Parts: sequence; structure tokens; C-alpha cells
Amino acid sequence: MELPQKEALFGYCKMKLNHKHIEHLISEGEHQQLDFKFEISDSKKIARTLAAFSNTDGGTLLIGVKDNGAIAGIRSNEEFFMLEAAAQLYCKPEIPFTAKEWNIDGKMILEIKIPRRTGDIVKAPCPDNKWTAYVRVADQNLKANKVLYKYWKKKDKKIAVKIQYKEAEKLLLNYLRDEEYVTIAKFCRLATIPYYTAQNIMVDFMLLKLIDIELSEKQTRYKLRK
Repeated sequence: MELPQKEALFGYCKMKLNHKHIEHLISEGEHQQLDFKFEISDSKKIARTLAAFSNTDGGTLLIGVKDNGAIAGIRSNEEFFMLEAAAQLYCKPEIPFTAKEWNIDGKMILEIKIPRRTGDIVKAPCPDNKWTAYVRVADQNLKANKVLYKYWKKKDKKIAVKIQYKEAEKLLLNYLRDEEYVTIAKFCRLATIPYYTAQNIMVDFMLLKLIDIELSEKQTRYKLRK
């Protein structure tokens, strides 16, 4: 199988030797910077993975590999073209990537490298087609909440952080010295402040590297940085 050489936004090359590289990657299992895809059948869905990698630390996508690490091989050129469509049409802004084709025991594997973004936050369409920013957490692609989005925006613009150390700020830090975590809703109730104000305080503490965000499918929590 031969896929087209991309000379501008995309890079492509064929690799037939040194299988140990791919074998080593597969042995790591899926994690924050590595994902396996048996096949690509939905450009919008794979766009969410590309966006999540780009917004976090970049990453590698192995196409033609099952979740359990078994090598299945890609089925047709169409999978590359769907990936290309995901990066160009369903990621805003477009995501550049490089592709290597590996021939392992007659089965073709695509190794896709997605760099960490250096510009605007990347969005992709969620299932209801609303454009959303995604983040990679462990082996999952999660929607970025408003706090993380504000944190990215303020960090990208290198805006100086000025905190007025008032009652709400004191309460937050004192609470987290005794408790493992807090949610925005809990912070609002404790400090009797609006949700918007609580978000902004949390963003500033994150920028000062005093508090870390912990996202999951069920809940977003905030902890003191250790």
C-alpha cells in the first residue's frame, strides 16, 4: 500500500526496517502521549484525538493497532485520507502532522506524530457538532472546562498575574491545606462568591503554580501543588 507524499502541511515516509521502534511503542500501552486505533472510520471523532494531543503535550497515534496492542494493519488508503480530513477540516486551527508507514510482517501500520500546539487553542466538533477544545488526560480525550480554557488563554498571552489576597483567596488555600481537593461549586459555597469569580481565582492560582487541575469524566477537582 502506498500513500501520497505530503509536501506542505503533512510529512510522509515509508519505514520497513527496525520494527523494534513500533514494538517498543506498543509495549508502553496507551497513555497521555500514545493512542492506538484499530481503524479510522469517522473524521470528526479522530479530530478530537488530534486536538487533545495538540492542546496537551503532543503525541503519537498508531493506526492499525488494536486497544490490546495486537497488530491488525490498516485496511485501505481511505484511512489516511480521513485522518487528513480530520486535521484539515475538523480541527480549528489545522493541525500539522507527520506520518510514517511501517510494514510489519506484511501488515501496514501508520505512525502519526502530532506536535504540541504553538498557537491558538485547537477545537474539534463534539458529538452534537459544537466546536470544543479537548485535552488529553492519561489515555482519554476530555472536554476542556472553562477554567482550563481560561488558563490556556491567559498563559498563551503571558498576562501578568495579580492576586488580591482577600478572604476568598485565603479561604481557598486554607481549605486545601486540610482537604485533598475542592470543586468550583464547593469553593463558591464556602466563599459565598459567584461562579465566575471562583473560576478566575482558580485560574490565577494555577498560573502561579500553586494549584493543579485534575480532570476526569465524572468530575473536575483542584488540589494544592505538591
